[in-house]
Order: sequence, then C-alpha cells, then structure tokens
Amino acid sequence: MNVYDTANKLAQELKSSKEYLDYKKVKEELKQNIDLKSKLDEFEKARYEIQLDVMQGKEQDKEKTENMQKIYMKLIQNDVTKRYFDAELKFNVLLSDVNKIIGEAVQDVIG
Repeated sequence: MNVYDTANKLAQELKSSKEYLDYKKVKEELKQNIDLKSKLDEFEKARYEIQLDVMQGKEQDKEKTENMQKIYMKLIQNDVTKRYFDAELKFNVLLSDVNKIIGEAVQDVIG
C-alpha cells in the first residue's frame, strides 16, 4: 500500500469516526435554528478575531475577550450549542492526535 492509499483510507476512517459523525450531526441540527446559528456565528467571529490578534502578537483586548466569554456563556446554556462545542472539541482532539502521530513519524527530517 502506498502513502496516498493510506491517506485516503485514513480520510475515510475519519469520516466514519464517532467524533466526525457526532460533530456533523449537531452542525446540521444547528443549521435548522437560524437564531441560534446566528449567535454561534457571532461567537465564532469573536473567537477568530482574538486568535488572529494572538497570532499577530497584539496585546490582548480585554473587551473583546469579555464579549466572547459572555456570548459563550449564553450559548452553553442551550443544549444544542453545548453539544456542538463538545463535539467540536472531541473532533479537534482527534485531528490533533492524528497530526501529532504523523509529525512524530517524520520528526527526524523536519525538526
């Protein structure tokens, strides 16, 4: 089996994983609730802006952070968005673990 076949098999296994399927299901559920989806989009935008500031080495904007935290606190009170955040985290952990395994396998030539 060559590397591309293995990568394609990994992609299929990821799409069959519980983490992926749970995340996909709750994302679809969120799309059905326009108001909730809008609030989540507002949170995602705030989170992205803060992450961008951090990557650019900017000083933390406390107002932006507090706003994002307020939105998050409201969102996790809703069962659908709470499940969304839980599923998102589990799926991201899975991807991170896979990336770590691959990175460690080639560390001797990239590090």
